[in-house]
Amino acid sequence: MKTMYCKESRVIRTTRVFPNDVNNHNTLFGGSLMNHLDQVASTSAARHSRKDCVTASTDSVDFLYPIETTDSVLFESYVSWTGRSSMEVFVKIIAEDLKSGDRRIAATALLTFVAIDEYKCPTPVPTVIPETEEEKKLHETASERAKRRLERKEKRKELAEYLTTTQPWDQYTP
Repeated sequence: MKTMYCKESRVIRTTRVFPNDVNNHNTLFGGSLMNHLDQVASTSAARHSRKDCVTASTDSVDFLYPIETTDSVLFESYVSWTGRSSMEVFVKIIAEDLKSGDRRIAATALLTFVAIDEYKCPTPVPTVIPETEEEKKLHETASERAKRRLERKEKRKELAEYLTTTQPWDQYTP
């Protein structure tokens, strides 16, 4: 199986924050940020695998600092680790005050994608080779995250056994 460097899947997107992008605290809507990060992460996964990919999970989105209307937002994503058909994609979100030039890590995220074939079945992906210190740190800690993802998925499946699919108004009797 072919190998690829993290940098080969790197995607960078920069956008501005406008008044219609913010919540009642005058900071970027979390859902807007999540939309951008899913787009860049899915592009990284497709670039790495050169296959169709589906989002298997959004493992974490950690909001570290608010993003203001005076900021631009840079989304940087790349494949940080691979399994047989799955890819962990790291997304770093950098806010930059457009007047002062000050930059800060506003959020980070980890998502998992699975490459699929023409029959929508999981298909193998190239292994990934980290080069920078950041990439190496993410790569060396990824197997533990993958283990926790599998455990969490099993627990969610168990919980789903107890969840109903009835309409909420049909669950209660007067």
